[in-house]
Amino acid sequence: MKPTFTAACAALVGLLALSQSAVAQQKTAKQCNDEWSADRAAIQANGKTKRVFVAECRGVPVATRVAAAVPAGKDQYATEAEAKTNCRADTVVWVNSTSKVYHGSGSRSYGKTKTGAYMCEKESAAAGFRAAKTARGAAT
Repeated sequence: MKPTFTAACAALVGLLALSQSAVAQQKTAKQCNDEWSADRAAIQANGKTKRVFVAECRGVPVATRVAAAVPAGKDQYATEAEAKTNCRADTVVWVNSTSKVYHGSGSRSYGKTKTGAYMCEKESAAAGFRAAKTARGAAT
C-alpha cells in the first residue's frame, strides 16, 4: 500500500507543478488589451474582434470563446472580412442569434454580443432577423 500512496503523492505534486507553470504563462486581460491597442488595425484586418482577440490571447479554451468565432447558420460568417467578401452588393451586419436582432456597423453591439455572426443584411432579414430598434428609429 505504501508504494501506491507514494506514487499518488508524486503524481499530485507533478500536476501541481504543471498547473502553476501554465498559470504563470497566461497573459492578463490588461496585457492582451495593451497588445490590442498597439496593433489594432492589423488584428482587425485579420477579421478579429477585440473580444475574440483577447480570448485567444489569454488562452481561453475553444469551448468558452465567443460564439462569433463559430457561425451557426447558413450565410453566416466568422469574420467581418469574410462577410464583406461575400456581401459585395449588400451591407454587412452583425446578427445576434439569441435575440434574432441584427446590428449595423455603427451600432455599439456590432460584433460584440455573446452569440452571433456576420451576415449580409438582405440574407439576415430573409432568415428572420429584424433590425435593432435604434437602427429602425434612425432610418425614420
